[in-house]
Amino acid sequence: MLLSLVLHMHSVRCVLPAAVLLGTAPTYVLVWGAWRLLSALLPSRFYQAVDDRLYCVYQSMVLFFFENYTGVQILLYGDLPKNKENIIYLANHQSTVDWIIADILAVRQSALGHVRYVLKDGLKWLPLYGCYFSQHGGIYVKRSAKFNENQMRKKLQRYINAGTPMYLVIFPEGTRYNPELTKVISASQAFAAQEGLPVLKHVLTPRIKATHVAFDSMKDYLDAVYDVTVAFEGSVDDKGQRKEAPSMAALDMEPACLARLSRIS
Repeated sequence: MLLSLVLHMHSVRCVLPAAVLLGTAPTYVLVWGAWRLLSALLPSRFYQAVDDRLYCVYQSMVLFFFENYTGVQILLYGDLPKNKENIIYLANHQSTVDWIIADILAVRQSALGHVRYVLKDGLKWLPLYGCYFSQHGGIYVKRSAKFNENQMRKKLQRYINAGTPMYLVIFPEGTRYNPELTKVISASQAFAAQEGLPVLKHVLTPRIKATHVAFDSMKDYLDAVYDVTVAFEGSVDDKGQRKEAPSMAALDMEPACLARLSRIS
């Protein structure tokens, strides 16, 4: 009976972090909303400084559970500096965990509150989080012809003019790589071949519009670009074939996570 209880507790281990994080989200948004109103007549830098601090507090709670509760072994290597920088973070995209890796690197530079994302437009409808991500500096983008380049440029320029610290995270693939979705991979490779681009095997062909706008708008503001590659233990089977990377819900399986960073200045 005791063994069965232990196994059951292990299998539902992800429930507690989810309950705490989702349960505290309304309070967090309420505090943020109050500060948004109180700071309306103040210079934007005052609002941004407190907002970044609030974001840091919430994301620190996320990292506490991820690094201490899930049992995931995180291996980092590369040339990550200790000081804060204005950067663009580029990484492969294969799991719902990928955004946490950006947090893990940022917190080691005391830059966790400055993390902002380029996100798929559909995510803006997430309850609570969707609205806040945009207010924190996140940029929602639509695909292909619906992409609003001017809107993105104006938002980035506004933050640059205000001297806002930028740790801008972009997953250029736009969609998570899943080897089981063969039609998605085939379409991506066919597009690359049609456009005369290298046909990639382990990632999807990058969608470059938002990435190009970010680089072009921030070229005089950036200190560096972080080129990050993330891999998960167990994502290759005995035959050497790729498997779907673990999701947030599968972290109780305790896979190791490897992140390699190359700093480009």
